[in-house]
Amino acid sequence: MSDQEVPVTAPTPDPALRPVRGAARCAVAALALAALAWAARAVWHVRLAMAGQPASGPPDQGGGQHRPLTALEDSYHLVSSWGGAVTLLCALAFLAWLDRVRDNARALSDTEPRYGNPWLLLGWIVPVVNLWIPRGIVADAHRSVFPDRRLPAVVNWWWALWLAGLAGGVGLVYADSTDEVIARAYTGVLPLLAADVVIVAAAGTAALMIRTLTTAQQERMDETAPAGPPGNAS
Repeated sequence: MSDQEVPVTAPTPDPALRPVRGAARCAVAALALAALAWAARAVWHVRLAMAGQPASGPPDQGGGQHRPLTALEDSYHLVSSWGGAVTLLCALAFLAWLDRVRDNARALSDTEPRYGNPWLLLGWIVPVVNLWIPRGIVADAHRSVFPDRRLPAVVNWWWALWLAGLAGGVGLVYADSTDEVIARAYTGVLPLLAADVVIVAAAGTAALMIRTLTTAQQERMDETAPAGPPGNAS
């Protein structure tokens, strides 16, 4: 009886690691712009409060009636629109970084993330679960690669500030229209300023978190990278 040839199956290649430093730089730069945008809003909130509400009343007169805006109010609309565009850019850059970090964590740990790909976006917008899933995605990406390390404290600081910025509809997501926010600046500016400060702080801690987690993951990627031919190391 002749020996049967057994087909040789090529080993399945490991998932390719994705460069993460460039995505981290883009996310940090976008966060810096977002912080600048919210600082500008804070300046305009103070300017509106100092100017005081015109004798004609708030911009939104009720019943669908709006009076002509003053020059200061009109400029606030521009600042607000610019801030909204920058915030959207910041969100896209952050998600791009997080997507790469998750993919690399999967490749380095050979384990699937706790939250599937749809939650990378849905986790931020689905009510109730958006209070913990985004932090969970970030924490899971780090812990899967470094199970023996404590989660960097900056992750918790970032998330606490993010939630504080969302509270009350005066932070990252305004519950009111721009004209209604202007009216609030005239009658009670302190909650608006408190939210502005929290959001700027959240952007700063998010940037620090990105740098911390990116540095740790990049070090692990460098450790697992195959060594080059002798004499060719740079």
